[in-house]
Amino acid sequence: MNNHEASFADWAARPGRHIVSLSGGKDSTALAIYLRGKLPQVEYIFCDTRKELPETYEYLDKLEAYLQRPIVRLDDHRGFDHWLEMYGGMLPSAQVRWCTRKLKIEPFEKYVGDDQVWSYIGIRADEQRNGYISAKPNIKPIYPFKEHGLRIADVERLLEESGLGLPEYYEWRQRSGCSFCFFQRTGEWAGLKERHPALFEEAKAYETDRGGEHFYWRQRESLAELEQPDRMKQIKREHLIRLEGERLRRPNRPLIELVGAALDSEDDDSGCDICHL
Repeated sequence: MNNHEASFADWAARPGRHIVSLSGGKDSTALAIYLRGKLPQVEYIFCDTRKELPETYEYLDKLEAYLQRPIVRLDDHRGFDHWLEMYGGMLPSAQVRWCTRKLKIEPFEKYVGDDQVWSYIGIRADEQRNGYISAKPNIKPIYPFKEHGLRIADVERLLEESGLGLPEYYEWRQRSGCSFCFFQRTGEWAGLKERHPALFEEAKAYETDRGGEHFYWRQRESLAELEQPDRMKQIKREHLIRLEGERLRRPNRPLIELVGAALDSEDDDSGCDICHL
């Protein structure tokens, strides 16, 4: 028995529920594939905000067919608009991530209750983050990719060999989550405008001015400003410059990494560890 097989045997022997939380992104999907058939009665869950991209739902359907196991769709039932009203119209932000708490964390913790849970998290060995660690003592994290040294190339291999490939939104966006996620980079907002104009309009409609206080998704400009033709041209031009710079700097890296690096260089905020797994 090699070290990886020993790990699988050790995890499988642990009493309690074994849960893989899916985001609709590449890493959690690759983890579900990696663990397929290796854990007893594994549960696959997806916390649905009901505001996800169409590509995310399509990708989850494909994964469910591949796994031949149901993916439990959890949601708060009251939805984003309810909590927006409860927070006085204040849009979620990096400083106040009520969307993560109310639409992701709380439905998950309600679902598992007080059961002993082993939560398998798809963070890779080449990442410097830990993801969501519950404060509840009955929920214990396990990081198979970190323990086994799997990196981005391994994730891409798992997805290709399964036939699923990458989610289609990776052509223009580097994170799963709500269509109007405030962590989106400038180029991703432009991509939403071009790929899903109705969803862009929905996001724009949420922006308001109340009593002189701006509730915008982006701190520096409203979506009405971002969508102006000259601004859109500028965004595209600057993205191509960054992408070419990444190609020159790292000529042997896959396109997904180059696009991600080009997008990340536009803004300083890091993505949400819950939605981006």
